Amino acid sequence: MIPVQRLNHAVLYVRDAQVSADFYCEVLGFEVVEAMPGAVFLRASGTSNHHDLGLFSVGPDAPRPERGRVGLYHLAWQVPSIHDIANARLELQRVGAYTGESDHGVSKSVYAHDPDGNEFEIMYMVPSDQWGEYEQHAVVQPLDLPAEIERFG
Repeated sequence: MIPVQRLNHAVLYVRDAQVSADFYCEVLGFEVVEAMPGAVFLRASGTSNHHDLGLFSVGPDAPRPERGRVGLYHLAWQVPSIHDIANARLELQRVGAYTGESDHGVSKSVYAHDPDGNEFEIMYMVPSDQWGEYEQHAVVQPLDLPAEIERFG
């Protein structure tokens, strides 16, 4: 067995690494660690990773991701509070990237896509002592954000 602890970083092929980097910096507050022709490495605020996201340009004619095909479904970026989910929803709607939201019992999430159509999730992890039945049962339910803010805010 390999003792994996967590995902350290993700790397995506995108049409234009700089365009995608600008999006992740503006919307998610990432900072550029290193940029070179055709590649940009980004770090999320508050992380101890060297980089959390690598972006590699593959050209303007590259096809967009397609649902139902083998490959990446989405990345999930965790935020520290339920209020951050509410703020994320507003910001993602502002930039036209918002695609939906869900209550997974153990987490509360909003979803969006980057300029190339790569889906990502912004999620708040419910404290583990409050997972209850959801610890063993994966669910996808409508998110009642005002109720969750009342509960966890």
